Amino acid sequence: MNFIQKHAYDIGSWFAACLWPFFFRRRRISVDNIVKCGITSDAKEAGRIAKKAWRHLAGHIAEALFVPGVVKKESWREHLDLSEADPEAARLLLDAPDTPILLVSAHHGVWEAATNILSFARPMIAIARVMNNRFVARLMKKYHFRGPVTVIDKNHGFTPDILRQWTETKAAMTILMDQHASKGAMLSFLGRPAKTFTSATRLAMRYGHPIVVGSFVRVAPYRYRLVGGAPLRFAKDADRVAATQLLNDRLSEAIRRYPEQYLWSHRRWRHD
Repeated sequence: MNFIQKHAYDIGSWFAACLWPFFFRRRRISVDNIVKCGITSDAKEAGRIAKKAWRHLAGHIAEALFVPGVVKKESWREHLDLSEADPEAARLLLDAPDTPILLVSAHHGVWEAATNILSFARPMIAIARVMNNRFVARLMKKYHFRGPVTVIDKNHGFTPDILRQWTETKAAMTILMDQHASKGAMLSFLGRPAKTFTSATRLAMRYGHPIVVGSFVRVAPYRYRLVGGAPLRFAKDADRVAATQLLNDRLSEAIRRYPEQYLWSHRRWRHD
């Protein structure tokens, strides 16, 4: 690795630290979220976690830009730490390319970098906000997302073509489900009421494919740890709301273990 690649996270983190004093509203939202979720009751400690999480966001994005140049086909597994992963979840994700899966995560850990690395194991379909600027979108495709990674505009939903691609290519359909859903179900997330998308549960019930729930957290430069429980499977007649709550509970558990790598600055909770 060259100097920039090796220190990309630190550079991004330092830059974010310099900007932190100027983002008063984001600081307030972050500290308020951390306290209300019961991560800590101490305002000073909440402020420390909030700043660390803000720095992690910038550091992770900076490092993720260089993942395609650092993580190679012959060594990608060396960048993953499975010491806290459920064995069956790890097997489905990394060693079962004949099984379509749903990968449910949150804005926690290294969601950008993980998409790139996991594409060595299987095709990836990521539901995300597509950049409006075509030039930026092309740059992201060329320099950020490698090979079999299909980014789907979250505003377009799960079209028949996308669902067909998912099943035919045995891809991992990746959904970050901690975003505010104006028409979602009112469920508990980190102990607080939050509108929640039920799309992951509906897909699992309809197709019968397993769901791997969890996060990849950063433990060292270009080294990421899978945190999560055993895979979930839901019958077609399962209780959709109860099943979705289980996904929220799994994500909440991972976030509580590594709160300094969660995006506390976004407005996830709007009803308390």
